[in-house]
Amino acid sequence: MDKLKMHSPDLSQDNIAKIRDLFPGCVTEAQDDATGAVRLAVDFDQLRQELSDHIVDGPQERYRLDWPGKREALVTANMPIALTLRPERSDSVNFDSTKNLFIEGDNLDALKLLKEAYLGSVKCIYIDPPYNTGGDFIYDDDFFEPSEEYLVRSQQLDSSRNRMVANPTSNGRFHSDWLSMLFARLRLARLLLRHDGFIFISIDIIELSNLISMGKEVFGEESLIGVIARPTGTRMGSGSRGVARELDYIVVFSKSSDASLLGLPMTEDDMAIYNQSDERGRYLTRSLRRTGGENRREDRPSMFYGVKAPDGTEVFPIAPEGYESRWVCGKETYSQLVKDGMIEWRQVRKGDDLRWQVYQKHYLSSGGRETSDLWAGISGNKMGTKEVSGLFDRVKVFDHPKPTDVIVRILQLSTQPSSQDLVVDFFAGSATTAHAVLIQNARDGGNRRCISIQIAEEISEKAEAKKLGFTSIAQISKERIRRAGKKILEGETHPDWNRDVGFRVLKVDTSNMKDVYYRPDELKQSNLLDMVDNVKEGRTAEDLLFQVLVDWGVDLTLPIRRETVQGKTVFFVDDNALVACFERGITEDLVKELAGPAPLRVVFRDNGFISDAVKINVTQIFRQLSPSTEVKAI
Repeated sequence: MDKLKMHSPDLSQDNIAKIRDLFPGCVTEAQDDATGAVRLAVDFDQLRQELSDHIVDGPQERYRLDWPGKREALVTANMPIALTLRPERSDSVNFDSTKNLFIEGDNLDALKLLKEAYLGSVKCIYIDPPYNTGGDFIYDDDFFEPSEEYLVRSQQLDSSRNRMVANPTSNGRFHSDWLSMLFARLRLARLLLRHDGFIFISIDIIELSNLISMGKEVFGEESLIGVIARPTGTRMGSGSRGVARELDYIVVFSKSSDASLLGLPMTEDDMAIYNQSDERGRYLTRSLRRTGGENRREDRPSMFYGVKAPDGTEVFPIAPEGYESRWVCGKETYSQLVKDGMIEWRQVRKGDDLRWQVYQKHYLSSGGRETSDLWAGISGNKMGTKEVSGLFDRVKVFDHPKPTDVIVRILQLSTQPSSQDLVVDFFAGSATTAHAVLIQNARDGGNRRCISIQIAEEISEKAEAKKLGFTSIAQISKERIRRAGKKILEGETHPDWNRDVGFRVLKVDTSNMKDVYYRPDELKQSNLLDMVDNVKEGRTAEDLLFQVLVDWGVDLTLPIRRETVQGKTVFFVDDNALVACFERGITEDLVKELAGPAPLRVVFRDNGFISDAVKINVTQIFRQLSPSTEVKAI
């Protein structure tokens, strides 16, 4: 039973809603000066223009996408964080050998932590962010938040949970919060992409136009490659005033305006069409004479000219019906086609006469066939649900997962099997992307690597996954990768595949260092004990190692070897790329032994030396024995 509101209505919002009915373009979103909340507001300059028969003076017009909170989102993206990534060996698969990562935590924080190590290194990003449909959760800068709590925070509900906004936006969310959330993350994603990298973003119609505009701003006006429509195979909701939604969209941007997608593998039908071959490969031929529309001489007079047949006769483009037609190209282009060996002549009998006909060769590209912007023949969402539930004993542990076929096609378009292309999904969800990377590597022997990022969103008490013992989406994600990898290894795989189905789990956490490490200027007498050891209690040497890897921008999947040297535990990352010892009581002899192999970098604990004299001499020892080594302490 609904409760009485017990307060008067918000008449200003009622009135704005009425104005929106009359002049939709004059109502926007703005931040309340007093409360900071986002509310509906009237663009009075635009309203004056609507009510005037002449141009009204107002702010300078410009082409851009603006919303309340955009500047804050930019600041958020650029703001440094004092967090780290802590390894979880027990949660990982093949921790020491895998090249894949699973990062558990807020993806905004995770992207910042990955920035130094993977700057300009990612070939393909695929994300399936929240669609802003007014579902149960909204992704905020720091956490997933139940929609009811969001309504309270944005002052759409009072403390008694009564709705305060008389006419909220139709999807239950203001656009601004969604735009701010994704804007900050896309800014960071762009930094990770290679020069020839791509990002694929799944979305539906609600935020499609905003996503395209925002993506052009982040990646550049010429970066939009296309918008792919994908039938989901299911009806999403009851439709919008008579139009049921059965399409998802994938918006594709490139890092560079000159980057092009790869071709898809050729099918048997494609091979049947390219039914001729020579020393250059398989090809098909098409008539040089224009057919179809606009094929008459008067349509393109410059493309009506004579060409020399093999016997020297001059051939003109004459249609079978007898009228003067035209070629598909001009004289200069035709001359170049001849030089390139792209012209083929054939004699065709017509009655008692043999006539010459000219064709243009079209060779089968080594890159494969171009993709369409309609993926009608690919698996729908029911297949995605079937794939996931099939790994969990037919239990539906995740709602609306994408089918792996979709991501496999994205991988075919954007990555090469022969390279170690890096793939990132920072809205990992059910881990479809990681699963698809394993599938495609197993098929073509590729060495693609995958980084999955997923926040530990709690699962509803009523969810089927809860009955299996899962408490968060991240747990489902990791378990799916484990089970998918095991299943793939049991089937037929490419002989050149490295069979890497593992993943190294890292969790976003507070820094390993105490606050005094970051703010020594605020040192108080009560902090003096912290100066003795500025590492937080409970943090391991491996925790410290990974914070060093993050800070130094080292690949987080490099092999790590742990050895005992002179009684102390020493970590060797990729042999000599980095050597770390966080033990206490480090002697000058140990320092000299570590300097012997001339590591690229070395790091010690600041208070780990046996004496101040040894600590002072460390730099000098490396300067003599290994001058190229970069030495640091934590």
